[in-house]
Amino acid sequence: MDSNDSSGGLVVLAVDDEEPALEELAFLLNEDSRVGTVLKASDATEALRILNNRQGAREVAPVPGRGVTHPATGTRVAERTDVEVVFLDIRMPGLDGLELARVFSSMATPPSVVFVTAHDDRAVDAYEVGAVDYLLKPLRSERLSASLDRILASRASGPTEPAQQDNGEDEVIPVELAGTTKLVPRSAVRYVEAQGDYARLHTNEGSHLVRIPLSVLEDRWRDAGFVRIHRSFLVALPLVTELRLSGSGYVVRVGSGPETAELPVSRRHTRELKDRLVRATKQAWSQR
Repeated sequence: MDSNDSSGGLVVLAVDDEEPALEELAFLLNEDSRVGTVLKASDATEALRILNNRQGAREVAPVPGRGVTHPATGTRVAERTDVEVVFLDIRMPGLDGLELARVFSSMATPPSVVFVTAHDDRAVDAYEVGAVDYLLKPLRSERLSASLDRILASRASGPTEPAQQDNGEDEVIPVELAGTTKLVPRSAVRYVEAQGDYARLHTNEGSHLVRIPLSVLEDRWRDAGFVRIHRSFLVALPLVTELRLSGSGYVVRVGSGPETAELPVSRRHTRELKDRLVRATKQAWSQR
């Protein structure tokens, strides 16, 4: 359903199974002059119907029934649509928001996805399915405006390739703080500290708590040069400046200058750390 229909602005689809939240989101979108058309859907099924009905808007000669089927869900969706952005709740009956975003990813020209949710524990999952932004309810107009800024900047830079694992690109971790999403690049992380089911990312500018276990980051970041040195610590190997034996065992120094951190190395991780430091040094010399 169209709640506004004008030309010259973004075509946006808002999806939420709670009607008050959906109406509030549509209202705030309509208030922004950069948004031309606002479509509304109360669940994933209706969202897919809207996208499928609007296929062909970017095609010279649309073919009835053309589309692709997402391999995991078996859901059919148009290859292209004139819907440019989808603002999407996560927890919905049927297909949830994350599953719906994965369906979008099978499209030849998928819309940008922004999650709007009351839950702050799914930001990493949202990023993994290619979300442009992650907004917390209750939604504020200035936060929505900043998200549209990000979307327009992304569109101005041209189409992006689908995200792939271990493609050498710098991963970005979305961190929520007081209703603001801060994007922390992996390359800025010096070391990671386990805090229960959470992990604290330590950078030169400070630290950020994310809801993801240290073991998950260890697996995901191993090929990016991070190594486990202790049950509570994961470090960026290129930033290790010293490994030495202290009274209580080995310790490493990470970084230099006033931002230097000294961290314990457990016995079980000492040999692997030494081996990786030696390999890294040999590789650096062989490239000179």
